[in-house]
Order: sequence, then C-alpha cells, then structure tokens
Amino acid sequence: MKGNSNENIYYSLLLFTAIGMTMLSFAVDLLVIFVAWELMSLPTFILAGYNKQDKLSNEAAVKFFILGALSSGILLYGISLMFGITGSTNLEIISQTLPTVSADMLPFIVFSTISMLAGLGLKLSIVPFHMWIPDTYEGSPTTISALLSAATKKAGFAAAIRIFAVIFPLFYFDLSLALSIVALVTMTLGNLAALTQKSITRMLAYSSIAQAGYLLIGLVVLPYSDLGLLGLLYHSFNHAILQASAFLAVALVRLKTSSSSLDSYNGLSKVMPITSFCLALSLLGLAGIPPLNGFWSKLVLFSAAVDGGYTWLALAGLVNSAISVAYYLLVIKRMYMDETTLKSIKEPFIFISILLFASAIIVVTGLLPNVLYNISEDITLSFLSNNPV
Repeated sequence: MKGNSNENIYYSLLLFTAIGMTMLSFAVDLLVIFVAWELMSLPTFILAGYNKQDKLSNEAAVKFFILGALSSGILLYGISLMFGITGSTNLEIISQTLPTVSADMLPFIVFSTISMLAGLGLKLSIVPFHMWIPDTYEGSPTTISALLSAATKKAGFAAAIRIFAVIFPLFYFDLSLALSIVALVTMTLGNLAALTQKSITRMLAYSSIAQAGYLLIGLVVLPYSDLGLLGLLYHSFNHAILQASAFLAVALVRLKTSSSSLDSYNGLSKVMPITSFCLALSLLGLAGIPPLNGFWSKLVLFSAAVDGGYTWLALAGLVNSAISVAYYLLVIKRMYMDETTLKSIKEPFIFISILLFASAIIVVTGLLPNVLYNISEDITLSFLSNNPV
C-alpha cells in the first residue's frame, strides 16, 4: 500500500476490524457480540473492494456485502428470538434460564440456535454459506484475503464457542449430528473443489473452506469431550499462521508477476527461492504433514472426534486430509520441478522477513508442539470451569 493515495483509510479500516475482532473475543452478551461482529465486518466489505478500478475487486465486494448483510440480519433475528425466550441477551443469564424453559418453547430455541449458527456461518465459511469466498478471495487485494482467512474467520469461531458452549449442553435437544454432517460436507466440498482450480488464490479459498470443516469438529464434540474445544483453539492458531503465510507468499508472487494463475508458479523456486520455500512449508503444514504444526492440531481434533463418539467424522477428516495433499503437492511440484520463463526476481526484504518469521513459527511449534498445546489446554480448562459443558 506504500504510496497509495488512500493509504490512511486502508490502515484505519484495518484497525477498526482489529478492534471488532478483539471485542468479539471478550464479549459475553449477544448484543455486544452483534455490535463487535458488525465493527469487524463492515470495514472488510470496503477492504475487499479496495482496488476500485478492478472489476474482480468490485464483484468481490458486492457479493461479500450482500451475503454479509443477509447473515447479519439472520444473526440478529436469532438473537432476538433468544431474548424473547429468556428475557436477556447476557450469556450467563441465558445459561441459567434455558434449563427452566418449558418444553413448548423447544422449537423456538432450536430455530434461534440454527439462526445464530447460520448468521455466524458466513464468516466461518461453512457450507452452504461459503459461496462468497472464492470470488472474494480472488478479487480482494491478496493481503486482505489473508486477513479474511487467517483472522476474521477465527474471530467468528471465538463467537461461536462463546454462544454454543452455553446453548448446546443446556437443554434437551442435540444439534451435534446435524453439525457433524455440515462439517463433513464442508471439508469434502472444499477439498474436491480445490483440486480443480487453476488459480492459486481460489485454491487457497477452497482450502480455507475445507479447514473450516476440520475446525467444526471441535464444535460438534463440544458437549462430549474437552478435547473438542482444545483442538479447535489449537488448530485455529496453527491454521491462522499457515494460511497467512501462504497468502502473503502468494501476494508477493502476484505483486511481482501480476498473476495468480498456477502456471505462474512453474519453476518459481529458481527465481524466488525464499518465497517458494516459505510457501511450500505453509502448504505442507496445511496438508498436515509431520512434524509441522498443522499435523499436531489436526491430530488433536481427530482424537477429539473419536473421544466424543464421532469416529466416522475422524475417518472422514483423515480421508479429506489425504485428498488435500494432492493439490498442495501439485503447487510444490510446479515450483521445484517445472521449468520457468521468468528471470530472477528481487524479493523485498519486508516480505521476506515476515515470511521467514512465520516459517520459523511453523517449524518451532511443530517440533515443540507442547508449547501451544499447553496454552490451549490452560485456556480450555479456564473456559470450561466458568462454562461447564
């Protein structure tokens, strides 16, 4: 963005989004969650269409805005129903009131819960609320695609944990089976669609959808296993680092070659060796190849599925991880085994330093998984002591 005439606006929007994400992580009231959600979301609609002269960027922003407005309306409707049922929007009061609600109100509780899940589903990029992601990630500035995938999605999961850790276990119906089917469809559709893409940004977009399916496993088994929340938190951090690193490498290649086509990655290691190495490392981590950090957090999530009685979902996750290896390795094969027509490209220090820093985190947290695992475990125990599942 250096030298851009709207540089100040760009960073202001980033800061507003960051404030919204921070508020979302701390909110314990449904209305505060909604306000934080909007504070996080509205700037990203503008950031997605930041390249005003680019038709793809305009299309990305319009699709994102329309679906974002719809999801906000559905989320607010679900919150209003929950307020009507319990007389409060405070999650602690809701947790105390729901068990005393009469059986006649059960359909309204179910509808409210599903509405809130659907409203959050847009940012979580779960099927069937994923339609905006490939076009938006491709049309947005690639650094904004990194923000949407690595940051705002994780803030969405933070809100989902707050809400559903309170609602799911407290009354006499079980949405876990339905949510497990959504998780299965999300990871499968994401991986199969990624196999057919010719653009690396669209490939990473569908990969992000698949990763949302893995993260949903944590919500599915939340009432049955403490490992569910632990795995969700653990994989959220690992995936954020991996996805951000991959998108930043792609942003640099796009900046230097003006292309996001997979063909532009042929022989890339010969002209951009550091960028290629960092991208390859990120892709291997996303695939769950040991000993990188993505392997350990996937292992915890799949173990949580088995521990929570959803062994079939763990097996589906393993199969999908195997499928994902194909398209990740295809990019690495292009970079290291194919020939290139490009001449040597200067890799900017600021990009390279950030990519190497991210790569160091990927390797260190893979070789020393206990560091992040123990932090996730402490957070899980603290959260569950206040919100017993």
